[in-house]
Amino acid sequence: MQAKPNAFSVLSHPSLDQSGGGHATIQAARPAPLVESAELLKGSKTVGIMHNGSLYRLQATKLGKLILTK
Repeated sequence: MQAKPNAFSVLSHPSLDQSGGGHATIQAARPAPLVESAELLKGSKTVGIMHNGSLYRLQATKLGKLILTK
């Protein structure tokens, strides 16, 4: 029986660079909180997420995939 993870490593990639320079910064991988998709969706197929003043939509597909759109 596998233990349920409670954190994951944050990836360092140029597309995730918040400074706008397009270059990944060298950081040690740090654990981040893990949230089950069911907690976010709460029985719905779609949930709205506000991020930096913009509304995003997280949607569960029929095949069990997740799509995040702006």
